[in-house]
Amino acid sequence: MAVRHQAIRRLTESAILVALGFVLSYVRVKFLPYGGSITCLSMLPILLVGYRHGLSWGLGAGVVYGLLQALQEGSLAPPSSGLAEYFGMMALDYVLAFGVLSLSALFREKKNGLVYASLLCLSLRYVCHILSGVILWGSYAWEGWAVFPYSVAYNGTYMIPEIILTSAAAFLLTRYVPKRYMAPLK
Repeated sequence: MAVRHQAIRRLTESAILVALGFVLSYVRVKFLPYGGSITCLSMLPILLVGYRHGLSWGLGAGVVYGLLQALQEGSLAPPSSGLAEYFGMMALDYVLAFGVLSLSALFREKKNGLVYASLLCLSLRYVCHILSGVILWGSYAWEGWAVFPYSVAYNGTYMIPEIILTSAAAFLLTRYVPKRYMAPLK
């Protein structure tokens, strides 16, 4: 019975954290014409799923959250909107970009692990968006810009502040929230 209770607890907590992240994603500064915005710490709940419940639960939460983000954004199709490009965009900008947040599980036993997890996982999300920009969105590059620097700059305008804010919030959580609420479930 204890195993079943623990599974129900993990599922419930994961669902609540995904929902919280989704609600927080509506509180944002949106200023970029082709997508991307700075949100109110919407990645932190998703990082917490992996951190508290492990890689598989974190991956599930990240993928579900990514698909919810695709629905929220309306998933603008790439300029050469063939089926392969559309699936490439869904994979890079949503499924993989938010799935990498599950890697927070790798820092479960580390001191300040959630802070390091947020730095690494959000940086990997940034890399996913850069790759998507280079592979799929290059025709939108600013005049006189090569595709790679354009993608780094465009995606950096929202991802770098997101990384900084989320990591700062993770630090505050690990410092001021009682350990029993932050401890990974075994």
